[in-house]
Amino acid sequence: MSYPQEQLSAAQLQVQLLASGDFLHLTRSHEFFMPTFDFEVTCSISAAKTKVTVLDTGIIVFEPLSHAASKDIVLSSAVHGNETAPIEICRDLIKQLILGELHLEHRTLFLFGNPASINIGQRFVEENLNRLFSGGHSQDQRQGAGLINKERHRALLLENTVRDFFNQGQGERFHYDLHTAIRGSKNDKFAVYPFRHNKPWVKAQLQFMLACGVNTILFSNSPTTTFSYFSSNEFDAHAFTVELGKVRPFGENDMANFAGVKTSLTALVSGQPLNLAEYKEEDFSFFKIDQIIDRHHQNFTLHFADDVENFTDFPIGSVIATDGDNEIKTQKQGEAIIFPNANVAIGQRALLTVVPVTISPE
Repeated sequence: MSYPQEQLSAAQLQVQLLASGDFLHLTRSHEFFMPTFDFEVTCSISAAKTKVTVLDTGIIVFEPLSHAASKDIVLSSAVHGNETAPIEICRDLIKQLILGELHLEHRTLFLFGNPASINIGQRFVEENLNRLFSGGHSQDQRQGAGLINKERHRALLLENTVRDFFNQGQGERFHYDLHTAIRGSKNDKFAVYPFRHNKPWVKAQLQFMLACGVNTILFSNSPTTTFSYFSSNEFDAHAFTVELGKVRPFGENDMANFAGVKTSLTALVSGQPLNLAEYKEEDFSFFKIDQIIDRHHQNFTLHFADDVENFTDFPIGSVIATDGDNEIKTQKQGEAIIFPNANVAIGQRALLTVVPVTISPE
């Protein structure tokens, strides 16, 4: 059942938001459109003033008025609507900021990526939003060219919003795109570090991921159409796709499991000390992408059970998938599977394999 939809004016929305701080509720009850409005709040802790701007449904910006910000931060969730833990984390941070319970030090843009898919509890409505950035929304992806569905329009809106936000700021840029995985993982939390085009991996960012409780890092080795790559590539933002455990319905997440993430993000936006541990390579598990396996045929099969976890490795020569008549086998020692999904559309990625790697961040 779809979330009940309302048609409230900007003034009515502002009254509700100031009373409850629950921007997620208003987003879900206005899944396709919300009028633009802004207001000011005062932090009860620091007495600092913050400008709050609602740009559209699921899109809200916080800007400090009492001082200049040195960081421009994007926190996105619900790019896949059934990945609820990150949505709940962002919901709570937004509520604290609106109700004046948390000091805002840096400009912060929160994005609930796909409100319509939140309301139906599905990964997406028509098309995977996280395959539509860096112009993917306007390309022919075997479903017809251009802006043919609401997810493609939403991807374009999110791109333009991030572009405007970064261009209007003057600080160091960050974008953490928060997700959960379809299946469980041997490494409960992990992050994908987007392809850097020969720029160095940043040691302080790896330390921040560790503070979030994320010690498994997957280094991408090619451009993609993911949201985090868009921000990294086009705006040189520090960016990650952060996977926080497994998909669960609203209310069924053990939020204690995400204490490190919430504490670290709270400290980031509020300017509190981040308490980063000294960098030690042995604290991490590093992987790089080895095989990118796309589905090309209707007859596509994964050769392992649905409960096999991400980062499970297979002996060299193991058949891990068949695509039509083509057998796909592991080729390297320690080669493991990640993000398997046999039900993707033809032409889209159905599986990655990864291998352990050592790196030298700067």
